[in-house]
Amino acid sequence: MNWRKSTYSDGGDGDTCVEIAPLPTRIAIRDSKAPTRATLSFPTASFTALIDHLKEHPWSEG
Repeated sequence: MNWRKSTYSDGGDGDTCVEIAPLPTRIAIRDSKAPTRATLSFPTASFTALIDHLKEHPWSEG
């Protein structure tokens, strides 16, 4: 799989984010701090809808 990190990932050693990898009909997601552990995958349309929703309704921890 061709994993990539968010362009917003800039903290620590660069391993404190989520990575995604496109599959033919799904998007795989894994924790960059534990790349050998289990991954999640979602249908591409569902993942795209989630990202679009997060862009429209951002949240912060502060």
